[in-house]
Amino acid sequence: MDIREIQNLIKFVAKSGATEVKLEMDDFKITIKTIAEGAETTYVQHVPMQAAMPQMPVAAAPVVAAPAQAAPVAEVAVEETSKYITVKSPMIGTFYRKPSPDKPMFVEVGSTISNGDTLCVIEAMKLFNEIESEVSGKIVKILVDDASPVEFDQPLFLVDPS
Repeated sequence: MDIREIQNLIKFVAKSGATEVKLEMDDFKITIKTIAEGAETTYVQHVPMQAAMPQMPVAAAPVVAAPAQAAPVAEVAVEETSKYITVKSPMIGTFYRKPSPDKPMFVEVGSTISNGDTLCVIEAMKLFNEIESEVSGKIVKILVDDASPVEFDQPLFLVDPS
């Protein structure tokens, strides 16, 4: 069967309204699948987790005053975190805070780190990759739970460089 015959077969299947056709010959197999008109196609996309902003004051505020108070709370949160350096995940994998279950954590909140210190381990395809610090400072916040999946460029730690 040459390419023209295959193209004609595809056009025929599309016009016939069939959703799937399988053709098996001695030396090859062809499966043609079409989507019927009006059929709904669903795409599922994984949304990466983001660092949670403190929203308790906004949620607890009275309904009438919520629009007036929402902007200042957001501005304060941005100002508080803007002075910190965010350490992000360089890869997709599973985030671990310690080298093995019986060992202590690499870093805790309040730990002082320097350039080259190991902050965590990310497992990707059975390989454990040590993530080293590229900044010196103090760990202010750990944004991911131990043994959680992480995405590329997902924030992991907030570091105060001062």
